[in-house]
Amino acid sequence: MKGKVVIVTGGSSGMGKYMAKRFADEGAHVVITGRRKEALEEAAADIGGSVLPIVMDVRQPELVAAMVKETDERFGKIDALINNAAGNFICPAEKLSINGWNSVIDIVLNGTFYCSREVGNYWIEKGQKGSIINIVATYAWGAGAGVIHSACAKAGVLTMTRTLAVEWGKKYGFRVNAIAPGPIERTGGAEKLILSEEMEKRVKDSVPLGRFGTPEEIAAVASFLLSDAASYINGECITVDGGQWLNQHPF
Repeated sequence: MKGKVVIVTGGSSGMGKYMAKRFADEGAHVVITGRRKEALEEAAADIGGSVLPIVMDVRQPELVAAMVKETDERFGKIDALINNAAGNFICPAEKLSINGWNSVIDIVLNGTFYCSREVGNYWIEKGQKGSIINIVATYAWGAGAGVIHSACAKAGVLTMTRTLAVEWGKKYGFRVNAIAPGPIERTGGAEKLILSEEMEKRVKDSVPLGRFGTPEEIAAVASFLLSDAASYINGECITVDGGQWLNQHPF
């Protein structure tokens, strides 16, 4: 990772922050993005190393373009993009508002495309290769009861991952992969989706390994996927959930 330039959207907290720290600890220059300046500055201080915090909303293509330009001006190149920005909350499908649906689709699905498209075109213009990692979820290929907005968005991102892996891999040599985390401690997802001690116990019991994952474990997988050791991995989704999705009743 030494000397590489990696963009992490949603990098001010949770898995994004831990991935950014892992990359920085390994010598990378890291760009973290998010909507709140204060949170980004605090995260940059915690991460240490060479970190550039940029206030950006992935739902706004013009801000995505400005972020890519600022990254290039600061570091002169981009080697990898981690599409980690997300939004989620529990709500029965019949009670989900149109605004709630659109908000999550816009952040997760549209935001991932906007960032991938902008960085992909940057690589094409520069004539260089790069790697993208999209953060999805195991309910992208199963059923996300209670989170239909996120499940549909993540399913779209998983298909986007495979489509771009084929299309851009063949034409430009870009690699596009995904990580599907299970329940991970110290993340926004855990805080928003696990609403009680009873629910926490049920979720933990649904994991064959009997525990929650850690954001450090997700960061380790991301680091591997960006490394030369993973240079022949393309279009793959690595599940990191302790075997939970294989269980009959994950939630």
